[in-house]
Amino acid sequence: MRHTAIPHAAAQIPHAAAAPPRLFLPEDVAAVLGCSAWWVKDRARRRLIPFTRVGRAYRFTGDHLAEIIRMHEARPAVPGNRAGAAAVPKMNAPTPAPPSAAPLPMSRLRARPPRRARQAQFEAAA
Repeated sequence: MRHTAIPHAAAQIPHAAAAPPRLFLPEDVAAVLGCSAWWVKDRARRRLIPFTRVGRAYRFTGDHLAEIIRMHEARPAVPGNRAGAAAVPKMNAPTPAPPSAAPLPMSRLRARPPRRARQAQFEAAA
């Protein structure tokens, strides 16, 4: 009887019967989100949304799509704390400046003269 040195891959994984997750193309995700495929690829390239990389291609699972939707979800603004209402945590709230930091002095911006005016200045001297 002949024994193999490496056991079969299905023998190592207890959940071999489970199907692998379905991978969606950026075009599929864009159709669901109502945006362009370019936007989806750009966000994945900049690592702003979750993705799976297969070779050089971006692929997305159903969990990735659900997380992208949660990330870009907008919550209604709460006008004030009402009695009995749970406080909604603020996301991306601006942090107040420390009291010891002095504000920077404002300086006025001045426009630079147009390039053609600077070039005419040198041509007249010749």
